Amino acid sequence: MTQASDVGEDTSEAVGSYVPPYPSRPDIQPSVLELISLARRSLLSVWTLPSFSKPWTKITILRRMLFICNSPATVQEAFVRKHAIYERKSPQMRHALEPLIGDGLFVSDGETWRRRRQIVAPIIHASRVPAFFPVMAETIAERRSAWAARGAEAPTDVLQEMAHLTAEIICRTIFGRQLGRDYAAEVVESFTDYQRHIDQIDILSLLRLPDWIPRLRSRAIKRAVKRIDTVLEEIIASYESRAGGGETSVIGGLLDARDEDGRPLSRQAIRNEAAVIFMAGHETTANTLAWAWFLLSQAPSVRDRLHAELDAVCPDRDPVFEDIARLPYTRAVIEETLRLYPPVPILAREANRDDKIAGVAVPKGSIVMVVPWLLHRNPTLWERADHFEPERFLGGARGGQSKFGYVPFAIGPRICAGLSFGLTESVLSLAMLARAFDPQLEPGTDIQPVSRLTLRPGERLPMRLRARGG
Repeated sequence: MTQASDVGEDTSEAVGSYVPPYPSRPDIQPSVLELISLARRSLLSVWTLPSFSKPWTKITILRRMLFICNSPATVQEAFVRKHAIYERKSPQMRHALEPLIGDGLFVSDGETWRRRRQIVAPIIHASRVPAFFPVMAETIAERRSAWAARGAEAPTDVLQEMAHLTAEIICRTIFGRQLGRDYAAEVVESFTDYQRHIDQIDILSLLRLPDWIPRLRSRAIKRAVKRIDTVLEEIIASYESRAGGGETSVIGGLLDARDEDGRPLSRQAIRNEAAVIFMAGHETTANTLAWAWFLLSQAPSVRDRLHAELDAVCPDRDPVFEDIARLPYTRAVIEETLRLYPPVPILAREANRDDKIAGVAVPKGSIVMVVPWLLHRNPTLWERADHFEPERFLGGARGGQSKFGYVPFAIGPRICAGLSFGLTESVLSLAMLARAFDPQLEPGTDIQPVSRLTLRPGERLPMRLRARGG
């Protein structure tokens, strides 16, 4: 594995480039048993070196065929042009998330997905982001004040800090301001426990056994789900009793929403979609921000350029909504972080009928995957693919290749409905906190990416909260 401190001559800051850590890449495919063992520890460890440059790969694990799309052409064919065939999430993903989000938008398909998408997407559409912006800014400012109160060089787990920050933002925008303050910590801990204990490999589905066979769940998983259910039910009931208080809130939108036949969402559907939005909006953004702080701590030239942009655009004040468009380098840091460490590094779908992709037969029931972890580091698509270079997202190039080669929020009809919300939240959080702080990695810390449901920098990210200019 590469290490946080392993920056060789060819990746030195003299050329403005840093190679952050990634798992080792064997030349030869491990055995099936080895693959399953590796995947249970981290889904990033299963990929061989040739996997990164191959445009199309076919493998068989137990009784299930897997196809990996790793070129813009195959990504577009499977997830856009043939979306109707590959709209269903993989059995592993469905079974891993069903206890947590039920039939929520992230794992539903068919008519359920279509109806829910029509209801949920407008509630968190890009056009709504300006209304949520003041809540975001207020919450980030509070976190910054809390950092300042800790004193110089305060030791801090930045992964946990970003989890609590993004949870607080999601709670306040989904559930209303006061409710967010009350419940954020409880939900963060529950999501973390759930991810720690849920199985990464669904052996029954790899054996092609039917979905109706129950999957065993540990007490820890059931306990985490119960904690989340309790919080969500209390919040929804409290919001209803207050009639929203005139706030702009996603939960209010879900309660008021009607489908094309004029029917409201059921209470269970509201709970499930609130859980989806929380999971997607809190966990993924927290991981992105944590990785961004780590990368900045290891790349002084990038950090200097980020600070220079912030000092030029908002030298003595926090950014307003209109400033987000005037912070292209700050956004580029986030986009490059998403390229190197996509929060959901594997996007897997199940073929609902026989098909062909790139001329290769794909039998019904096969798993077709787009793997951002591979696609975003494919050396045939990206120069210096393993290097941290935000500059690649500046100007008209916007990454330098097809939009089907950069899919941190998925692509096609199932692209993340909260894309604009998440990007704005990430850029604003980085901008407001980096105006005041320059967090530094604790000496001797080895940070390595670990992917279970999402891609995290391990269990903790220990840093020192160094004040700007300090």
